[in-house]
Amino acid sequence: MKRKRRGNKKRGKIILIVGMVFLIAFLGTALFLTLQKNKKVAPEQLLADYTEKIIQGDYDGMYDMISLESQERISREDFVERNQKIYEGIEASDIRLEQKEPEEQNGKIVIPYKFSMETLAGSVSFSWKAVFVEEEERYALNWTHTMIFPDLGEKDKVSIKKEAPKRGNIYDRNGLMLAGEGTASSVGLVPGRMQEDPSQDLERMAELLGTTAENIQKKLEASWVKDDSFVPIKTLEKVNEMAINQGNATEKEQQLAALQEQLLQIDGVMITDTQVRQYPLKEAASHLIGYVQSITAEELEEHAGEGYSSTSVIGKAGLEKLYEEQLRGTTGWRISIVTESGEEKEIIASRPCIDGEDIYLTIDANLQRKIYQEFGEDKSTSVAMNPKTGEVLALLSMPGYDNNLFIRGMSQSEWDELSNDENTPMQNRFKAVWCPGSSMKPITAAIGLNTGTLSETEELGESSLSWQKDESWGDYKVTTIHAAPSPVMEEAIIYSDNVYFAKAALQIGQDNFAEQLKKLGFGEELTFDFGLSASQYSNSDGFDSEIQLADSGYGQGQMLVNPVHLASIYSAFYNDGNMIAPYLLREADGHPTWWKENVFTSETAQKIEQMLIQVVESPNGTGHGATIEGLTLAGKTGTAELKTSKEDTEGTELGWFCVYTVDAEEPILMVTMVEDVKQRGGSGYVVDKTRNVLLN
Repeated sequence: MKRKRRGNKKRGKIILIVGMVFLIAFLGTALFLTLQKNKKVAPEQLLADYTEKIIQGDYDGMYDMISLESQERISREDFVERNQKIYEGIEASDIRLEQKEPEEQNGKIVIPYKFSMETLAGSVSFSWKAVFVEEEERYALNWTHTMIFPDLGEKDKVSIKKEAPKRGNIYDRNGLMLAGEGTASSVGLVPGRMQEDPSQDLERMAELLGTTAENIQKKLEASWVKDDSFVPIKTLEKVNEMAINQGNATEKEQQLAALQEQLLQIDGVMITDTQVRQYPLKEAASHLIGYVQSITAEELEEHAGEGYSSTSVIGKAGLEKLYEEQLRGTTGWRISIVTESGEEKEIIASRPCIDGEDIYLTIDANLQRKIYQEFGEDKSTSVAMNPKTGEVLALLSMPGYDNNLFIRGMSQSEWDELSNDENTPMQNRFKAVWCPGSSMKPITAAIGLNTGTLSETEELGESSLSWQKDESWGDYKVTTIHAAPSPVMEEAIIYSDNVYFAKAALQIGQDNFAEQLKKLGFGEELTFDFGLSASQYSNSDGFDSEIQLADSGYGQGQMLVNPVHLASIYSAFYNDGNMIAPYLLREADGHPTWWKENVFTSETAQKIEQMLIQVVESPNGTGHGATIEGLTLAGKTGTAELKTSKEDTEGTELGWFCVYTVDAEEPILMVTMVEDVKQRGGSGYVVDKTRNVLLN
């Protein structure tokens, strides 16, 4: 019995101990929870957190931090909308907060602070006070509209006004506009003047404008449209009324006038003038000038912080893109507080509008147009420059495209026609490199004379129409259409003898030839407004074989040359051995800059020039067709064969003509390349058309 009592007493002690442990744990937990409940986030930290939520755009989270009294004055939805519209509308960024020592006033915590940020109208900074109240064992921000801007009342609004700058114009050397403000015709509908059931009219209008009735209907359903609104549907070229009335309108102008007459027969259609960016030379300068279009979301992100908005236009091609920074100007912005009645109460920030710069080119618009009239239907490229100054007088890739279409907006059929054209009018040919053919021969000759590896009187073996060095060449032979009567340099240039220049390249030697070509800028990018592909003499670092070296001597092999670069090389024959640096922007002083100095000796340059004169003046010269009475020309033709293999008999040909005026007061050097001249007279086709340009 006694043992039993001891056991009960022992169990009682254990139960008591366990109970005490649970009691202590319970009291500890309760104490911890009480302490945690009474722990408040300091107002200073709350103000910093509130500012961080502005930066993050967490407007919903901001609402949770304001007092119950504040929440009674403004709903969560209105609070979020109010803050979001203002901060995002002004494009607030780089937001900064500077707090001062908090003060206690009437049971509230007041924190003076300075708030700064960047906006699309410039920097904004103000000093204000944040008031925190204690409620439900927490601190909360006593929010009013003045937390956004100190003078912003409950019914006030923040106005954001944009003033678009005038985009700079582009002019030619004589002040003729190549890009600038022009007038087009805006075709639109006035809903109140349309038939009750306009479905057939919309189908007819869509057919005439190359769009769909659904697209037109969508524009008519825009929220802003009223019965008397003019709803723009498409922009067309303005009709040349004078030409129509005088009876000398072109076929295209007549078609445009007829189209607008048909449109005006539809109930509700109106045609009114509208201001647009205009390109007067159209196809003749499309690759040179380029065009502008509305900025894309990707471009907006790429140019963040540069003053663009979703309604901006940006240069997409040509000089419009290359000189975007100078042309676009700076958008003006004005951020202000306006009352409910629309009265301006306070200007918060403003940035003045600055118009874009006008750009003046060295281009001669009349020459540009002349060249296009001759070569515009060919797949071709042409560069004309003053070899004495480096001024580029014309720069074309042909055929071109009407860059005004990108301004007015193309129909699907217009875009399909442009993008599917087998002549690839969107391709910029003057930026590319091409096989130079025989236009390379004067350069090979000059390298030989300059290095002493060739002499103008030295005969390089017997003349022949085909030749190979030895049996190691296998079946391969160099062929030529005209063998020079005497295998000397001048005769070989006049007759354009491939065999002579194949031998010349071998005699110069591959290392010597490669080194001299590098001195002429091969493998090097020419510093020029447009990024031009670098010329090359080989796909590798050197010549892989004797055959490749021989072929390179007359501009075949793996030789590829940019036409602007080729014009600069030819300028060395005019400038006593110095290569001019071509440029497009008109300069005040006009002093020439050499791209490469002393690439040839003065004696070498003069000797080659005399040979080039004979290419034109000699009845046997390949450039004789360019002869113009009273005008001394120095030039060289080139016919480059493009084959997929040695056995290819269906390959095409590129035709070249490089020519310059020798004694003219205002000299001109012109380099032109035309694709697909086989069966069209080869380089002679280019010679005849170049003569027409120089003759006028």
